[in-house]
Amino acid sequence: MKDQKEKDQKENAQKDIQVRIADASSAAENWTPQRVLTWAFETFGNRVAISSAFGAEGMVLIDMASRTHRDFRLFTLDTEFLFPETYNLMDRIEEKYGITIEKVNSILSPEEQERAHGSALWARDPDLCCNLRKVEPLRRKLSELSAWITSIRRDQTSARSTARRVEWDAKFGLAKINPIVDWTSKQVWRYIHDHDVPYNQLHDQDYPSIGCTHCTRAVRPGEDPRAGRWAGFAKTECGLHIIEPAASSAASDAAKAAKFGN
Repeated sequence: MKDQKEKDQKENAQKDIQVRIADASSAAENWTPQRVLTWAFETFGNRVAISSAFGAEGMVLIDMASRTHRDFRLFTLDTEFLFPETYNLMDRIEEKYGITIEKVNSILSPEEQERAHGSALWARDPDLCCNLRKVEPLRRKLSELSAWITSIRRDQTSARSTARRVEWDAKFGLAKINPIVDWTSKQVWRYIHDHDVPYNQLHDQDYPSIGCTHCTRAVRPGEDPRAGRWAGFAKTECGLHIIEPAASSAASDAAKAAKFGN
């Protein structure tokens, strides 16, 4: 009985959030990123957090959040395969903004993953490696939240081209907030320079998109900005932002309402 009651409460909470998302989605397309952030913090309180891998876009959001909400939550998926420059940037962020980054790890250590799946899994099955070290850890983290804030942009990949500023995330079952979804890379870097925002030094070494050491390389002249991710594979996403159909008709209806502003 207790389990059923908790399940019903969770479903009712999700329905309430879906209604809020449907109501806000259309209007939010005309909001500034700062207003989107303010709405998210006021609506979800401590149940919303920024998810960041500390790319240029993520640094813009962190800086914006620091100017709109003093005590915001920030988490990252620490795959334990990140660049030293990325870990260094985390330290700089905590010092500059006076926050503690919530680090989320896989349930498998790198050594346990190698014993279970063999060495260099990323070179043989990068989708499985991303699932183990990023997607499932994210799923666990998001189960604690009512909404998450991301720094994705529509022009980054085809999977992100239809993303809205405020939408229902059917894959993870919560609200998804994308404040700079319609920004260009030029706008991102203008903000960074105008506001003296710290950023990963690898960006100055031809790394426009930075992930794990094993699956990220510098981009050559004329290549797509994400060509350095999973080079040699027909892969442009780690799986965090791949859209999946809703699990129920109610969630589907809410997602459609959010998408079309009905």
